[in-house]
Amino acid sequence: VPYPLDAVSWYIEHMGCTAFARKDACLIGTIELRFAQAEPTGGSEGSGIDHIGFSFRDLTEKMRALETASVTILEPLREPEGLFKLAFIEDPWGTKIEIVEDQEFLGFHHVHLRSDSPKTTLSWYKDTFGGQDAQLRGIVDALRYGTVWLIVSPAPSGHRLLPSRGRSIDHLGFNYRD
Repeated sequence: VPYPLDAVSWYIEHMGCTAFARKDACLIGTIELRFAQAEPTGGSEGSGIDHIGFSFRDLTEKMRALETASVTILEPLREPEGLFKLAFIEDPWGTKIEIVEDQEFLGFHHVHLRSDSPKTTLSWYKDTFGGQDAQLRGIVDALRYGTVWLIVSPAPSGHRLLPSRGRSIDHLGFNYRD
């Protein structure tokens, strides 16, 4: 982001994060979001790291607050069968954010990757970083790192994945212990 302090403030105000010792970062639960100073070359959607997710206790109320604050709504609130309420928003720097109402996993909820080979990608993450094989709501294959889900979906048909480097979500860092 061009100004990390602005990003920290935005995530504190809108995503429920809290400030801590690092001025270029904020916390949500035990998850640290760090912001590097740079001009992003594009948003996260369509890149290897497609979006991140946050879960709120009352998504209907959260959506009202976000709309009142003029946050960009990409997809309005809906409730797909078998899942939970969800919507998509975008932060001011182009990061796509899925917001959900998953009472079991509140706070920072997931990282959603895109891959030409989702099963191979999930296997690589498990072999490299550990995690528990899991299915989100018994529907979506994923890895779980404590309360955070790692989800990998196929790249949209006919679309070439964009690199994440230099985009609004540049990389992921893991400091996970089983």
